[in-house]
Amino acid sequence: MKLIGAGLPRTATLTQKIALEMLGYGPCYHMVNVLSDLSLVPQWITAFEGGADWDKVFEGHNATVDWPGSFFYRELIDRYPDAKVLLSVRPAESWANSMTNTIWEVVYGDSLMHDLSSARTRVDPGWRDYMDLVTAMWEKSGLLPSSVGGPDQAALARGFELYNEEVQRVVPAERLLVWQPADGWAPLCEFLEVPVPDAPLPKVNDAAGFTDRIMDAAMAVVGDHLAKQKAAV
Repeated sequence: MKLIGAGLPRTATLTQKIALEMLGYGPCYHMVNVLSDLSLVPQWITAFEGGADWDKVFEGHNATVDWPGSFFYRELIDRYPDAKVLLSVRPAESWANSMTNTIWEVVYGDSLMHDLSSARTRVDPGWRDYMDLVTAMWEKSGLLPSSVGGPDQAALARGFELYNEEVQRVVPAERLLVWQPADGWAPLCEFLEVPVPDAPLPKVNDAAGFTDRIMDAAMAVVGDHLAKQKAAV
């Protein structure tokens, strides 16, 4: 493991994954790995329960960003003492708004996206386990309250700031880069001691893309389940 992402979800982590792979730090683990292969969920449940085999979890990967990896950044910086640490940030109010409209809606919200995800949990054991895991992770983090009508935006933003301050206290300064895509390639490449690519920094995964990914997958799984039920009648 060469680089550990400590940044929270909704801090342009998919942009980071692609950028790091462009810089030779791939493959880079990301939540999309889990979403595309729910058979990985049990090993993250084991990690959440305190029994992770990190070398096995990250086998074949040189970096990790986003949850589930960044949830365990403390354990990972101890397990891989030579790895550098990237703390991705964004304006706190912007993060709070993004979280409310995406992840909070999936886990706790009163929305079609939440309803479709819930329907998928009824017919897809892998998705049910995934949702149980991420809900437990958010509850343990204390960063995403299940408030009726949506979380307090100011409190959510302050929680984000406190988390980032904590990371900067925990991680030795010489191992850490605090970065956001608006900073561009230069500080990231200097930190990693690699040349700046002759290509723009990628920009991916806005809120609409997140919503489409959750809803499209849920509709496909539920639709397939209903088709099989009809065929069996």
